[in-house]
Amino acid sequence: MSTTTAHSVVAPGRRTRFFAGLLVVVYALVTMVPLAWIFLTGFKTPPDSISYPPKVVFEPSLEGYVNLFTTRSRQTPEYMESLPPPQTWYEELVRSRHMVIAGPSKFGERFLNSVIIGFGSTFLSVFLGTLAAYAFSRFKVPLADDLLFFILSTRMMPPIAVAIPIFLMYRTVGLSDTHLGMIILYTAVNVSLSVWLLKGFVDEIPREYEEAALIDGYTRLQAFVKVVLPQMATGIAATAIFCLIFAWNEYAFALLLTSGTAQTAPPFIPTIIGEGGLDWPAIGAGVTLFLLPVLVFTILLRKHLLRGITFGAVRK
Repeated sequence: MSTTTAHSVVAPGRRTRFFAGLLVVVYALVTMVPLAWIFLTGFKTPPDSISYPPKVVFEPSLEGYVNLFTTRSRQTPEYMESLPPPQTWYEELVRSRHMVIAGPSKFGERFLNSVIIGFGSTFLSVFLGTLAAYAFSRFKVPLADDLLFFILSTRMMPPIAVAIPIFLMYRTVGLSDTHLGMIILYTAVNVSLSVWLLKGFVDEIPREYEEAALIDGYTRLQAFVKVVLPQMATGIAATAIFCLIFAWNEYAFALLLTSGTAQTAPPFIPTIIGEGGLDWPAIGAGVTLFLLPVLVFTILLRKHLLRGITFGAVRK
């Protein structure tokens, strides 16, 4: 005679849900405070940005954005009086500080470098990770478990631990301060994450789909492209977001291996100097603009990201 014990799942009460929701809202607000402060700093004047106590209410100004995209030089009052009237609003803003615009800054170039290196390495990481994940999932790869562990082990040490050997190697082969060198490096770091994330998605796709396609006359490559890849779209989107976040925000390698041609925005933004030291409004403006591409990319793929994180968490 067997006894069956029924296990019932008790739904959380209204009070529990209320406090859980309140905790999430408070946590979200706390994490948003630094971002909001950076955003507001970009619209302050240099005196307001370093005032004590800090100013929460202030007269907004675009001086930080003007300083971010231009280089300026201070001139004598006699020289300023000899100049013709300013032609643009930003030129008038600069002259109000008794300075003139000497030319564009390097922020645009550094931002473009971040776009090229960040998205280039993300594409390569996801592309190589997709192929490797499919191979590990569908074929009998010799020493597959050992190879997967070796791939995972590349993430076990902090990247800065191998920075000096990579610096010496890159200097020898001529990849230092190049877009290609940074793309290869970030791809090498990200590909392990890509393989492990995507392998889980491939494992969840029934093999019967491919077998049916092969019976219908598809080749293995056609079955992969037309059957497997559409099923992996969620995983590919989620993996791309994680890879882009690392490549976009990486600082240590960019600081060590680049200095001019391929320098990205993270090591450049902290070097923005004003008359009295660091130009905090320009830094705030630069950080705000630097966050936008990843923010937009994540928002566009947010549905895939949520499903990608929870995919496979509940199995039949």
